[in-house]
Amino acid sequence: MIVALVAALGFLVFTIRSLRRELRRSSGELDEPFDRGRTRGEVERESLAGTVAAFEDGVVVVDARGNEVMRNAAGERFRGARHADALVEDAMRTLLVSALRGERAERELQLFGPPREAVLVRTAPLWRRNRVIGAVAFVRDVSELRRIESVRRDFVANVSHELKTPIGALSLLAETMAAGNDAPVNPQLADRVQHEADRLGHIVDDLLDLSLIEAQERPTREPVPVHLVLHEAAERVRGAADAVGIPLSVAPVATDLDVTGDRSQLVSAVTNLLDNAVKYSESGQPVEVDAAVEDGNVCISVRDHGIGIPSRDLERIFERFYRVDRARSRATGGTGLGLSIVRHVAQAHGGDVTVESVEGEGSTFRFRVPLPSAKKLPEAS
Repeated sequence: MIVALVAALGFLVFTIRSLRRELRRSSGELDEPFDRGRTRGEVERESLAGTVAAFEDGVVVVDARGNEVMRNAAGERFRGARHADALVEDAMRTLLVSALRGERAERELQLFGPPREAVLVRTAPLWRRNRVIGAVAFVRDVSELRRIESVRRDFVANVSHELKTPIGALSLLAETMAAGNDAPVNPQLADRVQHEADRLGHIVDDLLDLSLIEAQERPTREPVPVHLVLHEAAERVRGAADAVGIPLSVAPVATDLDVTGDRSQLVSAVTNLLDNAVKYSESGQPVEVDAAVEDGNVCISVRDHGIGIPSRDLERIFERFYRVDRARSRATGGTGLGLSIVRHVAQAHGGDVTVESVEGEGSTFRFRVPLPSAKKLPEAS
């Protein structure tokens, strides 16, 4: 990261120096003969224009009088713009005035779009012999950076909140057991301590799983039979399903159907989908899982006939710690991380996960992973 930062700073220094030379060229200071009648200034101008044009950031250069000398393609977006982009152009012009006085300046703008964006505008003076000969403005889209920062803040806040509840309960139960002499009550308190400890352990396990999945840019790649993924996931959940009287049905899947990926991650994803379906189903309502080939993907479907998901929550259920029914989720030991793990596993394998649900009727989750390329060819012919 440090090497990349040094390289970026070096590139920025080179660009600013080139901008200075361009401004000097405009005053006739670099017009010596060069390369078959072309002046050095002309060659350097072309080189600088190519360099600045390659910038993803918007770049605008002005001379000492504030007249525009150069603007790259990314900067053209704001010229004569309307609505949100007009605010960026206005901020850039205002900050360039400060830069021409020899002051560096920056301002971050929140553009409400659509789409919503965060834009950072920075300006710097260009000096020569202790005199400002112009200024440069850089406009950078920092939307993704701010989104990541927001996710991190929310994650820390949510983790703190989720861990605080069982830890507080354990502390209170321990104090009660230490102060009480009621022998019949102590076993009940001990059971409650065990429940809260298990809940805390599940949160930590899910956090570790999620952290490991996110840390792996590309998971282990090996052929994984789909029918084994379904059966292993079903066996992990079957005990909980039987305990509440929910039939768990696994449809027959061809034994030669496989995907390329990390077996443990794929099993974990399907397990979380099944576990979620069981928790939000009523006793006697079946949960079904099957797999089929659709458009070059293996689509694993998990269907339940439970309480369903309100339409307002469908877009957020894959967020960390987001719960549709908080009271029910906590009562069943849910951590709010299961569906987030599913989404990350799908993305790590080049696939996706979607949901269809009708409140009061049930939900269907579809987890898609691309088929191995060798198996896509026969299907396409």
